[in-house]
Amino acid sequence: MRFHRLFLGSVVAAATLFSGAFPLTTQAAPPAHGTSVAQRRAQVPGVYRYRVGDFEVTALSDGTVPQDLHALLRGTSPAEVDQLLHHAFLSNPVETSITAFLIDTGSRLILVDTGAGGLFGPGYGGKLLSSLKLAGYAPEQIDDILLTHIHTDHSGGLVSEGNRVFPHATVHVGKPDLDFFLNPANQGGVNGYDKKYFEEAVKTVGPYMKAGKVHAFTRETWLFPGIKAIPTPGHTPGHGFYRVESRGESITFIGDIVHVAAVQFPKTAITIVYDVSPRDAAAQRETQFATAASHRSLVAAPHLPYPGIGHIREEERGYTFVPVNYRDRDER
Repeated sequence: MRFHRLFLGSVVAAATLFSGAFPLTTQAAPPAHGTSVAQRRAQVPGVYRYRVGDFEVTALSDGTVPQDLHALLRGTSPAEVDQLLHHAFLSNPVETSITAFLIDTGSRLILVDTGAGGLFGPGYGGKLLSSLKLAGYAPEQIDDILLTHIHTDHSGGLVSEGNRVFPHATVHVGKPDLDFFLNPANQGGVNGYDKKYFEEAVKTVGPYMKAGKVHAFTRETWLFPGIKAIPTPGHTPGHGFYRVESRGESITFIGDIVHVAAVQFPKTAITIVYDVSPRDAAAQRETQFATAASHRSLVAAPHLPYPGIGHIREEERGYTFVPVNYRDRDER
């Protein structure tokens, strides 16, 4: 998903809205115990651990960004969007999570997506490395990276100032995405799909390509014991799920099959401007939601409210997302 011009427009709009709603004041209470106001208001980096059989899955927050859904969503109207948001106790613009997931198999450390890095600018994403550090890991320890697709908020964290952030990692991604986004003939944009998508794909995935650290897949493939890549084209040509199985338990990382839970679960036909093929993206969403709901499968998605792990339930009309029950205690 690329938050380029429309994203920046929504950020400016949100900033204007919020600055009007919360004016600065000179009467703020003094900082407590030597901490600054900024420190007291800052969120703690997001780390949430979840067991799947013998594997440990850790949701790592890369931060959140505001999105103007009136400008971004397709196949709907502002009035319908506002109605769906109101039902979910939300209003436009909506703050959207960017989450990566770390899989510790016991023998490998595998990262699913890498967040936006610094490509959205200060204050919008870019928190993955601090979350990774808080979880007790360093970028040098990552063995593999599973990209659900090549969009900036999933591949932006691969690089910093043109250098590979994860020097020992091999990047796994659907071949159709490589063929589409890194094709020199497409660098000016394709059929109205902005050239920024392609330029930033070269910036983020390109250094790993040059280092021989990219592995592409074209069909359902067991990448490692217990971890399968599953092509799910639509949002992008090479969009893919990753299914993790261990001791009879499983979780499927579903990437950008959904961007706005409050809107796209009840109305699967509503698409977003980031979709390369809106029709295919909507059809894929309906198919995958129905499958996950019927199998009661555990799923994880980067743009669902952090930590983005839960189940999909079929309703009389559409679907709802049911987050996992929160757990915070030592394992016995």
